[in-house]
Amino acid sequence: MVPVAWGIGPYGEKSLAEDIRISSLLVSHTRLLGLSKQRESRYTEKLKLLIRQLNKIQLVEGGGARECSVQSLHEAQVKGYGCQGPTSTDRMTKTRLFRLWLVLGSVFMILLIIVYWDNVGTAHFYLHTSFSRPHALEPLPTPGQGEEKEFTSDVDEFLEKLFSAGMKQNVLSGRKTEQPSQLASSRPVLSNMEERVRGYDWSTHDAQQSPDLDRRQAERRSVLREFCANASFVFPTKERSFDDIPNYELNHLIVDDRHGVIYCYVPKVACTNWKRVMIVLSESLLDQGAPYRDPLDIPREYVHNSSTHLTFNKFWRRYGKFSRHLMKIKLKKYTKFLFVRDPFVRLISAFRSKFELENEEFYRKFAIPMLKMYSNHTSLPASVSEAFSAGLKVSFANFIQYLLDPHTEKLAPFNEHWRQVHRLCHPCQIDYDFVGKLETLDQDAAQLLRLLKVDKLLHFPPSYRNRTASSWEEDWFAKIPLAWRQQLYKLYEADFVLFGYPKPENLLRD
Repeated sequence: MVPVAWGIGPYGEKSLAEDIRISSLLVSHTRLLGLSKQRESRYTEKLKLLIRQLNKIQLVEGGGARECSVQSLHEAQVKGYGCQGPTSTDRMTKTRLFRLWLVLGSVFMILLIIVYWDNVGTAHFYLHTSFSRPHALEPLPTPGQGEEKEFTSDVDEFLEKLFSAGMKQNVLSGRKTEQPSQLASSRPVLSNMEERVRGYDWSTHDAQQSPDLDRRQAERRSVLREFCANASFVFPTKERSFDDIPNYELNHLIVDDRHGVIYCYVPKVACTNWKRVMIVLSESLLDQGAPYRDPLDIPREYVHNSSTHLTFNKFWRRYGKFSRHLMKIKLKKYTKFLFVRDPFVRLISAFRSKFELENEEFYRKFAIPMLKMYSNHTSLPASVSEAFSAGLKVSFANFIQYLLDPHTEKLAPFNEHWRQVHRLCHPCQIDYDFVGKLETLDQDAAQLLRLLKVDKLLHFPPSYRNRTASSWEEDWFAKIPLAWRQQLYKLYEADFVLFGYPKPENLLRD
C-alpha cells in the first residue's frame, strides 16, 4: 500500500500534496500500531529505497506534462504541481502511437524502395556481381529472312503471350495521344533558323541501292562485336551486363510493338526524323482521331515529348518485377537499330545548335555556368536574348573545357546531346541488328525500312544534308590546344573504335 501513497497505480492522478498527506497518515498508523523506533526507522528507510527505485514520475503542470525526479517532490508540493505515474490509459495510448508510427514507417520504406527501384532498376537485386563479364555475343540470323526467333523457355513464351495481349490494347487505345488539330500539319519550314542550322534538305531523294549494302552492314556489326569481346579494349561500363544497367539509362530505347522494332535514338544523328518514323509505325500519336501517316506532318514539339514514346525505362511502372525479363524477350525477338555519327562532328553539331542559337534552356542550364567558370564573367544577363545582344556567347573552347572538366560529371551526367553513344545505347550489352550512319543516311534508311518490311508503308523524311561536315573539324579545332584535343579523343575513343570511325590523327599531333 505504501507505493499507492506516492501516486502509483489507480491513485496516479492524485496531486502530490494529497499523496504526501496520505503518506503522513500511513506513517501515523504505523505509530498507532506500536512499532518501535528502530522498526519504524527501518520501515521508513525501505519506503525511501522504494521511492528511489522509481525512475521518474510525470509532473503535470496546468494542461501540459513534464518530468520530475523524487528529489523535486518537495518543490512540486510547494509550487502546486501534480505528480502522476503511467496509467493503463497512458500505456494503451503509447502502444497505439507506437503501432501507428510502425505502420507509417513501413509505408515510407516501401515507397522509398519503389522510387529507388524505378530509378536504378532491378540491376542490384540480381545475384551476380555488379561488373560481371557479359556473355559472348552469338551471331544472330540476318533480320528479314523470315526466320522466327525462338524463346529459350516456356516461361518466356508465356510472358510474351501475356504481355502481347496487354500491349496490343495499349497500342489501340491507351498509348495514343491526340494532339490539337491546329498544329497537325505544321511542317518545318526553311525560314526556321534552327532547322537551317541543323541542315535539313527538304527536297526528295531516291536512295540508291547497292549490292554491297548488306556486306557493309555485316562489317559494321562485326567490328562492334569484335571490340566488345576484346578484353584489351577497355572503357567504363563495358564489362557490366544488361541487368546491371540502371533503369534511367534505358530511356533512349524506343519500342514499337506493332512491328517488333526497337530504336535507340542518338541526339544530333537525325533522331528527330527517326522518332517521327517510330510514331507513324507505332501509331502512338493521333491527328484528329486518326494516326499520323506522313512523318513530316508530326510537329517537332510532339516528336521530342517523352510521353509520346514507349521506352524501356517505363517498363517498371507497367510490368513491375517482370520488366527486365520482358525487355530481354523483346531484345531477343525484335529488330534493334541505331544511327551514329563521327563523334567530333557530332560535338560540333551539338555546339552549333545549342549555343550558337538562342536557346533559353541551354543558356540558363549550361551557358551561364560555362561563362562564369571558363570566361571569368561574374554578372550575366538573365535571358539568352540579352546575352546575345551584349555579345556574350559560349565559345567552342569553353565548351571543350566544360567536357574535359572532371567536376562536370560529378554534378550531373553529360547532357544527351554530347553524351557518348555507348552510354546512351549500350552496344556491348545489346546486340544491334542494324547500325546506320549519318554519313550514309539515305542508303541506310532505305535499307532499314526494307528490312523492317515497312518501305511500302512510309518513306524516310527528306535526308539530312550534312552541313556540319567532317572537313570542318580542322577549322573548329584549330584554336583548341593539342593537349585538350588528345584528352577529348580519350573521352570519346570508345565511340570512334566501336563504330569504325578512324582516329583523327591530323588533330592529335602537331
